[in-house]
Amino acid sequence: MSLKDGITADMKNAMRSGEKDRLGLIRMLLAAVKQREVDERIVLDDTQVLSVIEKMIKQRKESVAQFQLGGRADLVDRENQEITWLTGYLPAQLGEAELLALIDEAVTSTGAVSIKDMGKVMALVKAKAAGAADMAAVGALIKARLSA
Repeated sequence: MSLKDGITADMKNAMRSGEKDRLGLIRMLLAAVKQREVDERIVLDDTQVLSVIEKMIKQRKESVAQFQLGGRADLVDRENQEITWLTGYLPAQLGEAELLALIDEAVTSTGAVSIKDMGKVMALVKAKAAGAADMAAVGALIKARLSA
């Protein structure tokens, strides 16, 4: 079963159980997937669906920061709940040791020696860790590794 099929099944379950907030989020997610499919005239595979989910999580994290500045605890709680639901579709997250091993492998295979080679290393790591790691944190680890 593809990730998109699993999300559709979750939508049906949310409809049956009357979870209006979760249903709205899943519909929004499926609409974002469909929008990207229409825009690019392709059918998204699981990796591409994961990138849509990661984008939605990133948007919600930015919203949480803004709502906290505005003192809107009710909206912060709602966004955090949506982050939790969306995170449920991501694969198990890699630990720091696993990330460092992936980075070392990518540095070795690309022959990267300086920060100028960060793009090559990032591309390899991103392909292997898609959805399983926060790419901002990965970027910081790569930068630290290449700067040392």
